[in-house]
Amino acid sequence: MTSEGPRGTVGEVSRYFFRLGVIAFGGPAAHIAIMRRELVRERRWVDDAAFVDLLGATNLIPGPNSTEMTMHLGAMRAGRWGLWAGGAAFILPAVTIVLALAVAYVRWGTTPAAEALLAGIQPFVLAIIVQAIWGLRTAAFKGPITMAVALIAVLLALAGVNQALLVPGAGLVALAASAGAGGRLQRWPGAFASLARRAAAAFGRTSAKAMLPLFAVAAPAGYSPWELFWVFLRIGSVLYGSGYVLFGFLNADLVQHRGWLTEGQLVDTIAAGQFTPGPVFSSATFAGYVIDGYRGAALATLGLFLPSFAFVALTNRWIPVLRRTPWAAPFLDGVNAAAVALMALVTVELARDALDGGFALVLFAVAAAWLIRWSPNSAWLVLAGATAGIARAALT
Repeated sequence: MTSEGPRGTVGEVSRYFFRLGVIAFGGPAAHIAIMRRELVRERRWVDDAAFVDLLGATNLIPGPNSTEMTMHLGAMRAGRWGLWAGGAAFILPAVTIVLALAVAYVRWGTTPAAEALLAGIQPFVLAIIVQAIWGLRTAAFKGPITMAVALIAVLLALAGVNQALLVPGAGLVALAASAGAGGRLQRWPGAFASLARRAAAAFGRTSAKAMLPLFAVAAPAGYSPWELFWVFLRIGSVLYGSGYVLFGFLNADLVQHRGWLTEGQLVDTIAAGQFTPGPVFSSATFAGYVIDGYRGAALATLGLFLPSFAFVALTNRWIPVLRRTPWAAPFLDGVNAAAVALMALVTVELARDALDGGFALVLFAVAAAWLIRWSPNSAWLVLAGATAGIARAALT
């Protein structure tokens, strides 16, 4: 992690992340992969080591990882205002598109189909993700301890353990293992060393536990705008994971407990976030509009994303300090290894869905060859995939 101050401008940060928000199809793994290609390899805002540190940090706090990466990178490039500009610029295109879909949905009762578009884009985006993970391997996996921690994280994720437990647990395991291997455990404060050992042991035997009951409350009588804001603020403050995890929270709070949405409306809400570029959590805008029009859309969006800005603002300045702290560096190494390993696991799941036929496999091969030979701008890859998907739909 570089110790140099910001080297760019808020305008530069805003322009880049707004453009990224327009083309960033494919979910958080794809967004992070594009940022790695363009901001590490091409623009050199940060190096791979710093990028992986930021990725690990986003996995330690609630909220949408790729959106929080835009905030961290914006802060590193242009200071504290770059943090706000990067996050807001990335969110704005998705929120605008999803809001338009919500207006159309309320008026005509359906969301526009986007399967043809995604069928072309996903194989190209998948190639970008694979390239990014391969490029990050040396920064994330620094030795036997981090490789073992990554393997344990993947196995526990497959067994159903929540990411909220996996990522910090991985850091504690790496911390304890590194200290024990170096013979330095006895020099740590006794209470801290004992805590690290106990947490590491718990990490290895923890099973998945449902988080939703911890945050469910009794349904009130009637609708309140400020209650809508509070519901989304609370979700944004505790939510780890993907848009499908968001689905569970919204189902508990808005469908089951309050009856503000029907199950069918909730499915369409999540679909709107999946079919559009940018953060999947822009589904909040759709849900808010269906419940209470433009006011509801604004309150839900602000409530869900505001905690991420707060968490990143609180943690960003401490990441370089942690990297320089002898006892904290192994913890961050373990977190980073788990984060990249879990990103790879998500990529395998995405490939299983995206590469479902000859057309998708051909597009993936073309994208991989194009990346290896010419390393084009990510926008051209997304445009090529979209064109291929639309052309195929028109011919069949």
